[in-house]
Amino acid sequence: MRVKQTLKLIGWCLILVMLLPIPAVLSSSDSETSGPEQAVAYLQSSLLEVMREGDKLDYDGRFKYLQPVVDQTHDIDLIIRTILGTTYWSQLDDVQQDLIVETFRQLSIATYAGRFVQYEGEQFQIVEQRTLPRDQVLVRSQLTKSDGGTVNFDYVLHQVAGDWRIVNILFDGVSDLAIKRGEYRAILQRDGFQALIEMLKEKIALTRQNP
Repeated sequence: MRVKQTLKLIGWCLILVMLLPIPAVLSSSDSETSGPEQAVAYLQSSLLEVMREGDKLDYDGRFKYLQPVVDQTHDIDLIIRTILGTTYWSQLDDVQQDLIVETFRQLSIATYAGRFVQYEGEQFQIVEQRTLPRDQVLVRSQLTKSDGGTVNFDYVLHQVAGDWRIVNILFDGVSDLAIKRGEYRAILQRDGFQALIEMLKEKIALTRQNP
């Protein structure tokens, strides 16, 4: 009799446990990029990590490691659309739009893989966060190099479906978006879409010069 009562009690306990609300669990990527500073810190810590693994990782290894990091921290689609501008973007068909988004994505990952190669004691430090117009945020940071020199990396981010994504990077005050805008639009106007794609592919190939 006691055994039956015990089993019955256990059964009721299991039912109650199943009815309890299950707490939401954030994945590592969600927690690492939940805010503007966290998104920047996640990118920068990943760059330092591939540099620390420089003796083990070749170019392809760095590219593979950084691919999901860039996907989680950059709004590639908006960046390339902003670079080209509404006029040029609207002139492309769906296939061309998909092609340039993916090619630019590959270039963005390749650029990181080609530049952040070997760790020599470099350190990133986030300096401050500022609110910008149009619901954007500026995260200012500084890279201290092995020789003591510094480089300022300022990131402009906006929110996409609750996630903060980078839409522009300023290197010592120089806008990467502005540089690419002038370069890419000039090629489109002078030589056309296919010439721009070929130029981006050439830049990707050049990033492989670092082993």
